Amino acid sequence: MEFMVFQLQAPMSSWGDTAVGEYRGSYDYPSESALIGLLGAAIGIRREDEAGHAALRQGYGFAVGVQSAGRLLRDYHTAQVPGRVALKGRPHATRCDELAVPKVDLNTILSTRDYRQDAASLIAVQPRRVAPYALEVLVDKLRQPHFVLYLGRKSCPPAAPLHPQVIDADSVLAAFDEYRDRLNAQRDAHKDQRGRAPLEPAGKVIRLVWGDGVEAGVAADLSAPRKDRLIRRQGWQFGDRTEHTALLEAGG
Repeated sequence: MEFMVFQLQAPMSSWGDTAVGEYRGSYDYPSESALIGLLGAAIGIRREDEAGHAALRQGYGFAVGVQSAGRLLRDYHTAQVPGRVALKGRPHATRCDELAVPKVDLNTILSTRDYRQDAASLIAVQPRRVAPYALEVLVDKLRQPHFVLYLGRKSCPPAAPLHPQVIDADSVLAAFDEYRDRLNAQRDAHKDQRGRAPLEPAGKVIRLVWGDGVEAGVAADLSAPRKDRLIRRQGWQFGDRTEHTALLEAGG
């Protein structure tokens, strides 16, 4: 079977956890809804296009190979926002519109936001029978995305090319091994006169996470619900799905 595999690396990323009150946590790897949003941005699907996002959710299965969970960075965040009464009857499609009210109508809100520093992962996309795009099309879109791509928040751009590849393999785990071999071969092919490679070798996958219907190639150590099944992008509504996790040997 075929998979599309690509990498996600950045100095900072933020993959939304369940938000309660003023605290905005982050997982150390992307959620299914985040990956759908990433593909949607690359293709050019706008947030209000509910049918386009639903087609991506129904058409593909996703797996994440965590190479590094990174380190936690916690940000104490303040922002000015107008109250609902001040916005009544005013356009507020942009941040500039929101702030175009008298200063006395602005309030200060406080929140704590989590980021992951130097996290890295591999992503596998497995097409289903109703997949709206061929994997080769997704590869082209990730190489030349319609909208700017970021890892959870707009302040978290990728630090390395996503380098998408279509790989024929028996499972996600085998596809990740083939992808790493290809990356390392390209790295070794560009050594300088002193034998030094331009980049670090591709990290090993230490944890594999996948959803139902994905051929992982390994048994799950844990299966648990996660509220990241996209229902409505525009209304930020998410439902539960079952997520499976396998812990791999650090040297495997």
